[in-house]
Amino acid sequence: MRVLLVSEHRYPAFGPKGAGLHPREYPSGSSYYLHDLLALGLVEEGHEVFYFLGDGADSALPPGVNLVSDVLPEADICHSLVRPPWLAKEAARIASRQGIPCLLTCHMVQPGCPAQPNWIFVSRSHARAYGGCRVVLNGIHPGDCVFSETKGDYLLFMGAMERAEGKGLDLALALSNRKGFRLLVAGTGPDYETISRISDMCAAAGAQYVGDVRGQEKAELIAGARALLFPSRLTEGCPLVILEAMLSGTPVISSPCGGSAEIVTPETGFLCETEAEWLDAVDRLDRISPARCRELGLMKFHYRRMVRDYVREYEREIAGESYANGAPSTLRI
Repeated sequence: MRVLLVSEHRYPAFGPKGAGLHPREYPSGSSYYLHDLLALGLVEEGHEVFYFLGDGADSALPPGVNLVSDVLPEADICHSLVRPPWLAKEAARIASRQGIPCLLTCHMVQPGCPAQPNWIFVSRSHARAYGGCRVVLNGIHPGDCVFSETKGDYLLFMGAMERAEGKGLDLALALSNRKGFRLLVAGTGPDYETISRISDMCAAAGAQYVGDVRGQEKAELIAGARALLFPSRLTEGCPLVILEAMLSGTPVISSPCGGSAEIVTPETGFLCETEAEWLDAVDRLDRISPARCRELGLMKFHYRRMVRDYVREYEREIAGESYANGAPSTLRI
């Protein structure tokens, strides 16, 4: 199959070094990382990949992934992991120009925007929130994680800081004060104003704000944590940081927000709603097996599984299958 991927970012989405206490244009970049993994995995699965990148590339793409710009090759399908609405329109325009089907993976959608037949979501709850029915869970590359059964003396909160309140940073800070554990906070924002505000919040609560971390530093930070705190208030899709924690052997303490409730199980962590549940979860972390966390992560959230699920969606779209009346999703876990 010849697949044309469309994205706005500059390859690679995740570099080896973080920005520390400096802003990034795309503070998270998770959907772009997934796009890069999809390009790699499609080639590994034997498909031909053409990568239309709005900002080009800083390094050579994986062997078999072809960087394209104005002159687009003939393809069987066009796919974009959507962020801004204009990118969805650009992908649709390119697909229309070539006369090929177009699929859009929706990680973030505006409230009140009903799902279209060619939209794919990254969790069942996310799909239901917008009236959709096509689902492919995210996956990550095991090589981007470090596994450790030995944990440090800290818990970790990690997220894009322009949405810190929605991600529940205040709840994580309050929990650290109540239980008296060391809390490390990682992530950056789009400007220095956001970074300064988060730094002040952490300092006032006695937490350590480390800013943006990437590559080996990020992998070791997640692997060394006693737990990842994810008290989000948002309708989450399929949070990559939870998957990264699983492959690192790190338990997760999460709110049952959106897709998080579909990922976190009693074997990998705790889903908490009340204050008592949050407090109790911190005391029960030694009941979670790091080895079992990684085993489940490899089985359910490997990027090659994600790629194969997308290929099935490509085949269905090319065949013109209808997704009316709640057709089955591709979710297989």
